[in-house]
Amino acid sequence: MMLERLIPLAFVGIWSTGFIAARLVAPWTDPLTFLCYRFLLSALVFALIAQAVGARWPSGRAAWTRALVVGILLQSLYLGGVFWAVNRGLPAGVAALVVGLQPLATTLFASSMLDERPDARQWLGVLIGLIGTMLVLLPGLHTDLGEIDPMPLVAVLIAMLSITLGTIWQKRTTPGSDLRTNAAVQFIGAFVVTLPVALMTENLRFESNWQSWTGLLWSVFGLSVGAISLLLVMIRRGSVSSVASLFYLVPPVVALLSWLLFDETLGALQIGGMLLAACGVGLASRQVSSSR
Repeated sequence: MMLERLIPLAFVGIWSTGFIAARLVAPWTDPLTFLCYRFLLSALVFALIAQAVGARWPSGRAAWTRALVVGILLQSLYLGGVFWAVNRGLPAGVAALVVGLQPLATTLFASSMLDERPDARQWLGVLIGLIGTMLVLLPGLHTDLGEIDPMPLVAVLIAMLSITLGTIWQKRTTPGSDLRTNAAVQFIGAFVVTLPVALMTENLRFESNWQSWTGLLWSVFGLSVGAISLLLVMIRRGSVSSVASLFYLVPPVVALLSWLLFDETLGALQIGGMLLAACGVGLASRQVSSSR
C-alpha cells in the first residue's frame, strides 16, 4: 500500500526532470535527433529487459499495431511536437500553458471514450489544478500572444491532444499486455516516425560532451524506463482522469528545481499556484489504484 502511494510522487519527480534535461542538452544537439537516440536506446533497453525475464511479446498484427500507435502518440507526436514548437520559436511558457490543458482534455475525452464518470469533486480538482498551474507559469510568460507564429502553436496543441489520446488508447487497448514488451514496441514506433522527420529537417547534430551524454542517459534510464514505466502502471491501475491530474504537479516541481539549480525567481504568485495545484490534484486523483 505504501509503495502504491509513492508511485505517483516518484512519477511526478522523475517526469519533471525531463525539462531540466532538455535545457541541459539544448545547446549541443538538434531536438528531434536527440529524441531519435532516446527512442532507439529506450526500445533496446526494454527489449533486453523483456528478453532477460522472458516477457511475452504482443501476439498478432493487431496487438503490435495498438502498441505502435500508443508509442507514436505518447512519445513521437507529444515530445516531437513540443520540441519542434519550442525550437521554432514558441515561448516555453506558452507551450507549457497549452500542454497544461492535458488533464482537462483527458477528463473530457475519458467521459465518452472510456465511460469514466468523474464526480463533482474530481471536476473541481481538475479546474483548481489548472488555475494553480497557470499561476505557476504566469510570471515567466512575457509574450505578446498576437505575435506568436501559428504553426508552432498548432504543433504544441497537437502534442497535447496526442498525449491525451495516447493515454486513453493505452488504457483502452492494452489491459493484459506485458508492460516491458509493450513499452519496447511503443518506442520502436516513436523512433520509426521521428527519424524521417529528423532526416528531413535537421543536420543530425549531436555533440559528444558530458552535457549531451548525461542528458541522453538520464532521458533513457530515468525518463523512458523509469517515468514511462510508472505512467503505464498507473494507467493500468487507475482512471486516466486521475492519472492525468498528476501532470498539474509538474510545472510546480520544474519551477522549484529551476529555483534550486538555476537560481530562477520563485515568487509568491508561483508558491500560491503550487499550493493550488497540489490541492487540485488531491481532489481529482483519488487513489490511483481505486478503479482496479
